[in-house]
Amino acid sequence: MIKKYIIERRSWILLFIFIQLLVLFVSFVDSAIPLASMLYVFFLSIIVFVVFLVIRYDKETKFYKSLEEHADNLDVSRMSMPDRPFEQMIETYITEQVQLLKQTSSQNRMILEQEKDDLLSWIHEVKTPLTAMRLMIDRLDNETIKANLTFEWLRIHLLLDQQLHQRRIPYIENDLFIEQTDLEAVIFSEIKTLQSWCIQKGLGFDIQLESTAVISDAKWVAFIIRQLLTNAVKYSESSDITITSYEQDGGINLKVQDCGRGIDARDLPRIFDKGFTSTTMHRDTAATGMGLYLAKKAAESLSINIHVESALGVGTAVTLVFPQKNEFVRITSV
Repeated sequence: MIKKYIIERRSWILLFIFIQLLVLFVSFVDSAIPLASMLYVFFLSIIVFVVFLVIRYDKETKFYKSLEEHADNLDVSRMSMPDRPFEQMIETYITEQVQLLKQTSSQNRMILEQEKDDLLSWIHEVKTPLTAMRLMIDRLDNETIKANLTFEWLRIHLLLDQQLHQRRIPYIENDLFIEQTDLEAVIFSEIKTLQSWCIQKGLGFDIQLESTAVISDAKWVAFIIRQLLTNAVKYSESSDITITSYEQDGGINLKVQDCGRGIDARDLPRIFDKGFTSTTMHRDTAATGMGLYLAKKAAESLSINIHVESALGVGTAVTLVFPQKNEFVRITSV
């Protein structure tokens, strides 16, 4: 702040120095004016001017220091009261801009909330004809057409489900119900939903579950597993997807491993970023970049860790590490 203050007042400082040097020059040229006396006055003026700058520094920078300290918030009441006309102008301008910004922010928030509510309402409305469509598909006799329509229906269902949970993620704490959850029941339910897709792609499942009881929210655990299975099915062809669970360090680990196209090593640090798809398969229009992002966000709220191991052209293994039972109190306090 001292450097800024000197720069701000440099024109006045230079003017003062120029006047003092001009007086010395005149006394040097005019023999009638004693130079020694002028030198004494010059040094005395310098001392007085420096003391004046030091005294004025705190008074003139107090207001601007308060602006710097509270630059990261909109609470103008915490600023120092201005005591000069220019400072009052700045304070008035900032107050008006903050009020305008708050009003705009409030309006935008209301618009976003309305759009979110409208989208959630639309998703729920779409589910009704989607359910009716599934019943109509089940009554078809032509198995080829039935399989194709079921696959397309499933894609729409999964996209709508992803959108629904994406809107709920910011308020997931309000929707949690921590209880003992059976992973086996959740896994088989999700596999049944993906059955038509798996048949079309020639995929099978190798399931080896040693430990299945975890303390978590069944609905959100199902959503996380759904995203992992969807990715495994989407990027695999004519192979088996292995699902294993085991106990380690007092907690339950669930591992979903596929033999699909895998993930490039340079992409691994970014796979949980919102909207990130791939650098090796950048033209893949089927990828949304939201599945793992949403799974990660939901897992964080449930204190579930996600570890991913993958090699390009070999496959991907995703491991869910559920919290230990003695962490139940910490989770339920969310």
